[in-house]
Amino acid sequence: MSKNNRKWMQIVILLVILVVGALTIGSSLMDGGKVPRAGDRAPNFVLEGLDGTKHQLSDYKGKVILINFWGSFCPPCVREMPAIQRQYEKYKDRNFVVLAVNLDESLITVRGFVKQNQLQFPILLDHSTVRKQYGVSLYPSSFFVNSDGRIEAMREGEMTEEFMEQTLSRMLSK
Repeated sequence: MSKNNRKWMQIVILLVILVVGALTIGSSLMDGGKVPRAGDRAPNFVLEGLDGTKHQLSDYKGKVILINFWGSFCPPCVREMPAIQRQYEKYKDRNFVVLAVNLDESLITVRGFVKQNQLQFPILLDHSTVRKQYGVSLYPSSFFVNSDGRIEAMREGEMTEEFMEQTLSRMLSK
């Protein structure tokens, strides 16, 4: 290959890299690239539950919702799950629901975990779509959504039962 052809090939490769980079950045900007924060409206989603039913966040309007992103591979997720179950049992008759979003594990793994921990709230199956929509990169991550559909509190990492209790009692007393 001549020097001239090699130089053109290098320019073409550089242009391809620049175009791919620009498209990547552009797509991030086009989808807002915005991660929801406290005060924002919780992004709507539809996920299949472990029981096979479709769960859409907007179907729970008027309720206080805890969206918890978890995985059985995550020790803090496993440790906080009994406390989430206790809070669910305590407040489920007061317009409170837990939507536990599993992070792409096999059905056998999720079913075994749910059975072992006797979880009674909806377990939703995510294949990274909703996780990305909510900007979740640390597990567990939890979003407390008020009855108006706005994120009132967030927690990255393990929650204490005291934090859950304080947050929920404040939200449910409004």
